[in-house]
Amino acid sequence: MGGVTARTFAKEIKAALKAYDHHVVALGKSNEEFKAALDSLVAKAIDAYQRRGEGMRHGIALDKEITVILSQSDEERPLCGIYFNLHSPYHRRALPKTVKPMGEPEAGPGGSP
Repeated sequence: MGGVTARTFAKEIKAALKAYDHHVVALGKSNEEFKAALDSLVAKAIDAYQRRGEGMRHGIALDKEITVILSQSDEERPLCGIYFNLHSPYHRRALPKTVKPMGEPEAGPGGSP
């Protein structure tokens, strides 16, 4: 697999760029920033794929908006999946783990409320 580079997946990258340009509302990345991030993530996924452990089939790289997965296939060239992570800067953040939702009874000394 020594000859696999980001250019190996030019078709998949081109399709992702087209989808991003036409369908994704991008508040955090311009098209140029998305392309640079995608190229970097593909390179990281290739590295993860080449360094994967015994019995592992995937190499994965991601950021908040994009996930790239390379999967072992029957051919020398791995399969490449590029996914857009659903993310909104307006999404409410979860409560800290130390905060308990209202309405749950506190456990007593014996484990019961």
